Amino acid sequence: MTLHKNLTHQGGCHCGAVRFEVEAPARLKATRCNCSMCRMTGFVHLIVEKEKFHLLQGADSLTTYSFNTHTAKHTFCKICGVKSFYTPRSHPDGISVNVSCLDTGTVEAIDYTDFDGRNWEDNIARLHSNPGA
Repeated sequence: MTLHKNLTHQGGCHCGAVRFEVEAPARLKATRCNCSMCRMTGFVHLIVEKEKFHLLQGADSLTTYSFNTHTAKHTFCKICGVKSFYTPRSHPDGISVNVSCLDTGTVEAIDYTDFDGRNWEDNIARLHSNPGA
């Protein structure tokens, strides 16, 4: 039986102004969503508890966008425009890291789950019942 011990992954935005680290297994469980925001930005979610996320640099380079319920706080680098992480509506006490913004080398594999965010209200219970989402 393989243990799924957490390790530290690092990542950031395109220009390097924003850098973070996140504690997660080497084999990640990520969620692809088809809501308007994720579809347009290509965001792939790794949702973690806030305590497992640490902003290393770039707080002054971040800007925030929110819409609709204003629960989600979409954070972007003001310099390059990349959203490498944000506070999701589905898990407002957590952080969603964009798997595409993780540095290479520590991720062993990624198991993807698809979520129908276009019909968010009809499907949110399913997302919460999936512990990897």
